Amino acid sequence: MQAGKDAILVNKLVDENAVMVFGQRGCCMCHVVRLLLLGLGVNPTISAVDEEDVVDVISRLSKISGELVVEFPVVFVGGKLFGGLEKLVATHISGELVPLLKDAKALWL
Repeated sequence: MQAGKDAILVNKLVDENAVMVFGQRGCCMCHVVRLLLLGLGVNPTISAVDEEDVVDVISRLSKISGELVVEFPVVFVGGKLFGGLEKLVATHISGELVPLLKDAKALWL
């Protein structure tokens, strides 16, 4: 696949999914993100990135978000960069995650 088509695909995934998670294939932290979101009733779209594509995908995600993305997992909510596992857990503990997910139409109740 050509680089331009890959960039379009990454943009499309972020734009078309209420919750989009990018993580390196086999990453345990990505698994934790997935389980936390599933436990809340969210069905996130997950993109498992192969090791050889990590640098390229992180670069594209940084361009999309306008912020420097440094490592996986990367969570987008409502088409905007949310953060990684630490921010997801902290936001969940503070009680702010569910309303945010509702606003992004990732949760209906």
